[in-house]
Amino acid sequence: MFLYSGTTPDFLRATTQNAIAQRLEEAFLAHYRRDPGEGERQSWQNSLRSFADVLREGDLTDQGIFLEFRLPLSSKRIDVLLTGRDAQRDRAVVVELKQWQIAEAGGGDDLLKTWVGGQHRDVLHPSVQANQYRRYLEDMHAVFQPGDERVALDACAYLHNYRPKLDDALFEPCSEAVRRLVPIFTSGDVPRLAQHLVQRLGQGDGERVMERVAKSRYRPAKKLLEHVGKVVKEEPAFVLLDEQQVVFSQVMTAVEAAMSDNRKHVFLVHGGPGTGKSVLALNLLGALSAKGYNAQHATGSKAFTSTMQKIVGRRAGQQFRYFNQYGGAAPNDVDVLLCDEAHRIRATSNHQYTKKDKRSDRPQIVEIVEAARVSVFFVDDRQVVRPNEIGSSILIRETAAARQCVLHENRLETQFRCAGSDGFVNWIDNTLDIRKTANILFDQAQESFEFGIVDSPDALDALIRAKVGEGHSARLVAGYCWPWAKTLDGDGQLIKDVRIGSFERPWNARADMSRLPSGVPTADYWAYNEGGLEQVGCVYTAQGFEFDYVGVIWGKDLRYQPDEGWIGDRAASFDTTVKRSRDRFAELVKNTYRVLLSRGMRGCYVYFEDKETENFVRSRTENLGRTPKPLPRPKPAAPKSVLIDTRPFQIVRNADVRPWENAVPLLDLKIAAGDFSDVQTLECEAVEWVALPDHIRIKPGYFVAQVQGESMNRRVPDGSWVLFSTEMSGSKQGRMVLAERVETGDPEESGRYTLKIYDATKHEEDEGIVYQQVMLRPDSLNPDFKAIELDLGDSDALIRAWLVAILV
Repeated sequence: MFLYSGTTPDFLRATTQNAIAQRLEEAFLAHYRRDPGEGERQSWQNSLRSFADVLREGDLTDQGIFLEFRLPLSSKRIDVLLTGRDAQRDRAVVVELKQWQIAEAGGGDDLLKTWVGGQHRDVLHPSVQANQYRRYLEDMHAVFQPGDERVALDACAYLHNYRPKLDDALFEPCSEAVRRLVPIFTSGDVPRLAQHLVQRLGQGDGERVMERVAKSRYRPAKKLLEHVGKVVKEEPAFVLLDEQQVVFSQVMTAVEAAMSDNRKHVFLVHGGPGTGKSVLALNLLGALSAKGYNAQHATGSKAFTSTMQKIVGRRAGQQFRYFNQYGGAAPNDVDVLLCDEAHRIRATSNHQYTKKDKRSDRPQIVEIVEAARVSVFFVDDRQVVRPNEIGSSILIRETAAARQCVLHENRLETQFRCAGSDGFVNWIDNTLDIRKTANILFDQAQESFEFGIVDSPDALDALIRAKVGEGHSARLVAGYCWPWAKTLDGDGQLIKDVRIGSFERPWNARADMSRLPSGVPTADYWAYNEGGLEQVGCVYTAQGFEFDYVGVIWGKDLRYQPDEGWIGDRAASFDTTVKRSRDRFAELVKNTYRVLLSRGMRGCYVYFEDKETENFVRSRTENLGRTPKPLPRPKPAAPKSVLIDTRPFQIVRNADVRPWENAVPLLDLKIAAGDFSDVQTLECEAVEWVALPDHIRIKPGYFVAQVQGESMNRRVPDGSWVLFSTEMSGSKQGRMVLAERVETGDPEESGRYTLKIYDATKHEEDEGIVYQQVMLRPDSLNPDFKAIELDLGDSDALIRAWLVAILV
């Protein structure tokens, strides 16, 4: 759940050695199986070094520290979580680090506009963001929840590059309340921030508190359906994070604007499975309703809408409707229309029961936009599972433009489902060839989300029942590969539609079935009612819902053939609408399994009817059957001599290396051959290729190496990384040179080479310059190091390079 943990002395040593960013980068690559972005690397390099200065200022050397601490069941990470004690109790402090230099007023009270991701955009006020992280941890992490032994939690924000100006937007009155709770510190506030942390954590003992946090259990996420009533009554059960809160604030601001200027606003909110689209929609519904706006929630899913209406009660249920209910609405009848699962919007609102004289050619999307002053569409273009679902991002943009609406476009990326694993969802997309991602393999040893493949549907059913027995929510789902009975059997029981060998289970009951046996819910309530465990759900009853664990029966309607790839088999499908989709059949069935596989928050198990398909999916996994990755324990700091911990440069991948254009070779002087006479030799000697800082222009003959020893410690500390050049045109006099240790008499045994100051005594005669003596002189605080005299006949041959720059 974090990329780094240790004591503050460990952290300070790592920053002093310029190693912390490299350590985080390696941990990131090991966990996520991809490289972090350059922006993230720079943030680690710059922000953490500045934060280290704060710890030194406060002499905070008995605290624990987590870096990149991931919020439970989310893909969001806290920059720094510092642990320790005050006089009374264990405490922790969330520290949000920002590299901002300027900020302007944003589009809402808790928003600021700053330069992020290559453009100026609305982002959360840092105090608001840090406070949301604090609240989320208190809701979701047992060690921070109420009790005598709880770890008290605080938060603050540190903008280490920020110099406030007069009437700065960062300190406007509208943010005063949250800033009192979560203070913000800028570049001149190092002593003040240090004192703030000392007051809360100054009694130390941080390593023990850090262990408590690391070992603490995460309490189950608050289930969406169990808390909708509180959401609608302005008692949000879920805390919104980052981009969710940004969209929330922008919608609230746009509603006020729409009421005054009569312009329509359309929000297009993208988000994949588990990114919190429904949570955001329900928070908006509760907040807007509390303010007296006519806000309504609409979907194309009867199961989801019916369940919402049942949970919140008859009166509040009037705010939950369907996309096809706005054909008769007058313009702007609704203040705000929240369209969840908007990819399920149809071409028109006509359905099988629409009378001929009531049918209309008016597009359903137009009915929705015209009915509301502000319409908010939550869309995942890859969750379309039927050919008549056309609510794409393109359609929404075109409709907004045609009706001259103000268009706002946002993207939700934080992953709340699949144990907060972006990797699992990306792996599904890659495996199904829906889109290419970096997640080619799912490695159970690296993931806390549990994934398994079982040999029979009976084993799958047993796993799901076991999870329910442990107190989790869980359901069995399947591809639409069996007929769905319209009546009960002769005994008044559900017909067991899904049959595989000896395994027999009914589909979820149809919504229009009457006289159902006691305890059997209709399809509309299958996901919510505990009786749903006894039936198998299809995509139409599962879409929009989430469970702790999901079991998926993968039928033969989507098979993988080694020579052909993914094949959609209409003959194995009983979804008549999808079967009529012609060349889109395989695409829609892929989307179906994508939806089914991504319903679980903690785990997913799969049974494959087709063995070739199972073999292919297995080939895209590693370590299945292992226990999911546990919460990592704090790791001791790596010893100072570990090479990777002290390198102040970026490694360039072999595929990207352009020698002496974007990279120079890194040499290990303990094993280098010794003759650096040409660049080809340097290329052969290269251990790796590294990029240099932007201010250094790369030239042929440059290389980087580590200097070890104390003989030059006044100028070059032991362990420094140095840039050398083999191109030594001009005088060496007084320069630091790299000499080969042949019989130099150097007392250091640090390798084959030694760094010294070149000092030659010479005079001019008729024949030219005559050398009288060549010395290699140390510059050390240790008087034991003496100058070394070189053999005049071999002195130049021993000088291999001279120093260009000390990198650290």
